Amino acid sequence: MRARSLTRRLGPVEVGAVGLGAMPLSIEGRPGEERAVATIHAALDAGVTLVDTADSYHWHAGETGHNEELVARALASYGGDRDAVLVATKGGRGRPGDGSWTVTGTPEHLKRACEGSLRRLGVEAIGLYQLHKPDPAVPWAESVGALRDLLDAGRIRMAGVSNVDTAQILQARDILGDGLVSVQNRYSPAVRDSEPELELCARLGLAFLPWSPLGGLSRSSLDGPSGQERDPRMAAFHEIAAERGVSPQRVALAWLLARSPVVIPIPGASRPETIRDSAAAAALTLTDAELARCP
Repeated sequence: MRARSLTRRLGPVEVGAVGLGAMPLSIEGRPGEERAVATIHAALDAGVTLVDTADSYHWHAGETGHNEELVARALASYGGDRDAVLVATKGGRGRPGDGSWTVTGTPEHLKRACEGSLRRLGVEAIGLYQLHKPDPAVPWAESVGALRDLLDAGRIRMAGVSNVDTAQILQARDILGDGLVSVQNRYSPAVRDSEPELELCARLGLAFLPWSPLGGLSRSSLDGPSGQERDPRMAAFHEIAAERGVSPQRVALAWLLARSPVVIPIPGASRPETIRDSAAAAALTLTDAELARCP
């Protein structure tokens, strides 16, 4: 067993090994402003330096950019060091307000979306701008080409793609070159469809940002029994958590970090205590024997 670094590389930038997925702070069931800001502040205090947002993270119609504005306000009111914080946002999806999601990947839309994100975040250039999802109605090369144009114009510093397959990653790499630094796909102990994409990212040196990294786990094995805890695939995570005296979520994030040095999980949180627990996974190193117990 070897101790793991508390930081990871994302392109030329060093960030905390665990990021914050800010989406729960703005969508259905979101907390009030005070708790939302406290959650972001708690993340920063715990060593999180990657905050993931998107212009489509909102609840009601007419709220485009709700999450970006919230992140910007939280950073502005934070009393600690903000210089190392990397805000990653995304464009290409929308929410009409009825619970559904749309996809729009035209270059014109992506460039307009980026300008809106720049304004809401209050920055001259976005640290990491990600294409949220491929649009089946738009050639992939055209959507990625918009990111190339934004890079060349200095509107974004780094580019990423999300919800993509290996062929799309390779094509994006051809278009963006070293400007492509990350891939954000769904990946967790229960959902591993993106194993090929993770392996490709490791070969190319791209950061792999699993979204919904805790999918399949109950809130905590310490909270009492639940139906999800009976899932045999998750049993080892709960057993190891009980043995270590930590939450199964922390074990799951430590497992993800052990999968590859390019993995930077971005668990969502809507309470300060939740993100503090998640951030602590950066310091939890599972033994080879423990890793072998996880399916």
